[in-house]
Amino acid sequence: MARANRNLAHNSATKDILTELKANTAIIRIAHFASAVFAAWAPRLFAYYLTALNILLSNDPSLVRNFASSVWAAIAFNLGPWTVMWRHRDTLNIPFGWCCITALGHFDYRKGGHLVLWDFSLIIEFPPGAMVLIPSAIVEHSNTCISPDEVRYSLTQYSAGGLFRWVEQGLQMQKVQLESLDEDGLKSVKEASRKRWADGLSYFSTLDELAATI
Repeated sequence: MARANRNLAHNSATKDILTELKANTAIIRIAHFASAVFAAWAPRLFAYYLTALNILLSNDPSLVRNFASSVWAAIAFNLGPWTVMWRHRDTLNIPFGWCCITALGHFDYRKGGHLVLWDFSLIIEFPPGAMVLIPSAIVEHSNTCISPDEVRYSLTQYSAGGLFRWVEQGLQMQKVQLESLDEDGLKSVKEASRKRWADGLSYFSTLDELAATI
């Protein structure tokens, strides 16, 4: 079987730093809290992420989970010391998926470090310790600069869209999957692709649905 998913490769110095960061109690708490927030506000989408992650891990024991109670497959540590996200979309993430961004550091959040959501014309105060979950593949976002004497870091947890595609293709390349299907199977794959946007929306929860679970 072809292998498309793997642990990200790092040089030894970077690997040592990442190992230390991921073992830090405060970082672990942030990662686990973010996952709990995800489960609370988007339970169906959270379950979709968790199912995919469990399938990947159970079929490849070489894969290393970053945090025991986090549903995301990857984390990016942006260590600044003046971390600024330029205006962008994370186009390699799944379109309807959510990533989690956490701001850290020491800066005056009233003057800088604001979260900008361009599609909604929103500029949001985003102080150290603040956390946001957004569909970063489709929502254009950035943050504003801080003063030269200030410090801003960020942590971003995410799962690449290719991981979900790999799972949905039966842990094989798309070419291999399609070659194995008969005419009915090919029609099913085509239909699934056609309505993927609607399936993605169905993973979102309404406020009424969430209120009913309290």
